[in-house]
Amino acid sequence: MSDIDTLKAEIKKLSARATTMKMNLHDLSEELPISWQTIPAVAQETYEAYQALETARSKLKELEAKV
Repeated sequence: MSDIDTLKAEIKKLSARATTMKMNLHDLSEELPISWQTIPAVAQETYEAYQALETARSKLKELEAKV
């Protein structure tokens, strides 16, 4: 498997994780004020998931540009 294929597979996983975290954040917002204390942790996890996804997408763009 090439680096590009490997990275595409990783992006697929990261995208699924980011979507899950987005939904967790959305669900939390709908349940407020219940569990309001968890807002910072859920928001941080969501931020990190999208940050990892964006980093992987940037790497993929760089690799594809070299080919």
